[in-house]
Amino acid sequence: MREILGDLEKWRSAGKQIVIARVVDLEGSGPREPGASMAVNEDGEVAGSVSGGCVEGAVVSEALQIMESKDRRIVTFGYSDDEAFAVGLTCGGTIHLFLEPLDW
Repeated sequence: MREILGDLEKWRSAGKQIVIARVVDLEGSGPREPGASMAVNEDGEVAGSVSGGCVEGAVVSEALQIMESKDRRIVTFGYSDDEAFAVGLTCGGTIHLFLEPLDW
């Protein structure tokens, strides 16, 4: 989370909407450990990483939807999941992410 604080402050100062995605659980091997965080602003800009680049594009899409709905959700990507494979999560594990809007 510390690695994205500078971007969060910059975006907050600019009045941007932001969604935070955090790795909350892993099954098998995964590219990032629980606690890894990524932020997405309303322009689709990204800070941090939850998968080393494997599923970040799909996470951006989820984050933009959450900005509209103001919802929170857990999203799962796994090796056997066709979508995860299509976006590049080939590490053999499953990652569970919690996405929520950042409320200043």
